[in-house]
Amino acid sequence: MADVQNNPDVEYVVQMKGIDKVYGNGVAANKGVDFNLKKGEIHALMGENGAGKSTLMKMLFGLEQPTAGEIVVNGETVQLTSPSVAIAKGIGMVHQHFMLVPSLSVAENMVLGMVPKKGMFIDETEAIRITKEYAEKYNLHVEPTARVADIPVGMKQKVEILKALVRGAKILILDEPTAVLTSQETEELFHELTNLKKQDYTIVFISHKLNEIKEITDRLTIMRNGRSMGVYNTADVSKEEISRLMVGRDVILNVQKDKAQPTDTVLKVRDLEYVNEWNKKMLDHVSFDVRKGEILGIAGVEGNGQKELVDMLFNFNKPDAGTVTVNGENILGVSQQLIREKGVSLVPEDRMLYGIAGKASIEENILSDRSTKKEYNNGPFFNLNQIHEDTDRLIKDYTVLCKSRNQQVGMLSGGNIQKVVVAREFSNNPVLILADQPTRGIDVGATEFIRKKLVELSRSGIAVLLVSADLNEVMELSDSLIVMHNGHITAYFEDTSSLTDAEMGEYMLGLKEQTAEEIGRVCHD
Repeated sequence: MADVQNNPDVEYVVQMKGIDKVYGNGVAANKGVDFNLKKGEIHALMGENGAGKSTLMKMLFGLEQPTAGEIVVNGETVQLTSPSVAIAKGIGMVHQHFMLVPSLSVAENMVLGMVPKKGMFIDETEAIRITKEYAEKYNLHVEPTARVADIPVGMKQKVEILKALVRGAKILILDEPTAVLTSQETEELFHELTNLKKQDYTIVFISHKLNEIKEITDRLTIMRNGRSMGVYNTADVSKEEISRLMVGRDVILNVQKDKAQPTDTVLKVRDLEYVNEWNKKMLDHVSFDVRKGEILGIAGVEGNGQKELVDMLFNFNKPDAGTVTVNGENILGVSQQLIREKGVSLVPEDRMLYGIAGKASIEENILSDRSTKKEYNNGPFFNLNQIHEDTDRLIKDYTVLCKSRNQQVGMLSGGNIQKVVVAREFSNNPVLILADQPTRGIDVGATEFIRKKLVELSRSGIAVLLVSADLNEVMELSDSLIVMHNGHITAYFEDTSSLTDAEMGEYMLGLKEQTAEEIGRVCHD
């Protein structure tokens, strides 16, 4: 394994030299970082959450300004003061969370903020023509007239890439581009990225998925604690070496677990139905059980009812029909406090919106679900000594990297914010854990920790329902697995050990479906 030093004879399309970024609160996100891109390469940018890679790319796309250093694009020193300036220099960015308007068509999204217009309105005919032209040119096939809200996730990804290409991007920054794709969709995306590379487009590929990094990228830059840990030819480094450079220690990449010994049913879901505000059936007679001592996974392309299901189970929404019980007691339509009192914990999909109060301290967040308990609430006064002691213990047990329990939780990295969430949800003696995208967008170290905890808790007798768009995660962690497509269960696998990515993808895309009898085995009546 050799650090590939920057070659002065190579012509770089981007050179970021000695980049420092210090925020107003004194946090140094980048420290003397060099980052160079060759024309026509796919270059991985890797690192734990908080390592500084997102900040670096925000500066390349004009969303942030460096405190010190120089950015050179195509041989010209530039001041990228805004995304519009970056776009004018041929730099485009596709964010992890899509920036599309769901109510508009693909073609309308494609030309937003650009001509063509008829008076005050978008010239739809011209927008469709432009969309078809670019889709054909780059072999990124989309439906120009389809409403974005109705198209699959894989097509949304293509629309975002085409949007950048329509605006003249020759350098593409892709942030976690495969986070919500099936293996088939990922394979198709890689084929399209390879085509772009052959046409001399340069691609920055940000991902935590080491298999994909090894498959698609030419070189990689690894960051840790705001600094570059070196530039490597991807073929020259193993996945284990990459992990060690990112985290600073060896990481166990595969989930290790004993065979589950499930016992009594904890969560019983029967015939859940839900039609959303656009009159689309998001849950169609969904029934399943989760038992003590097992992890039941739910796999599916995003938008096929998983989010709506979790919303029903934790009273963010109410179904049109069906029943849900925990240990025989109804939880539909009851308060979230009462659901928690029945022993249900939730690791929500969106940690920033539902998992934390960003401006509150770590201590306030980590014990927020138990502030009324007698050990913390002694008459009119809080038992601060007990609160401080338990907070410090959870910070230590869950390896939350922070200055102190009083630090504002929103100032932590994504991985450490997620550790605060799971510390709260895992430590309150749950009988059932709803884990919704528990490792999304976090680094390999935090991911390893959370996955090991989920296995440990399930083996102690807790029931775990795991919802994840990460196919490797849901297949490795789950003891049993259901697949959802178009709001209903298309498959149930009692044992995941022999499943393949390709087989799973066929069920997730609706290409295959089991019989009602096979699916019905997920109910253990």
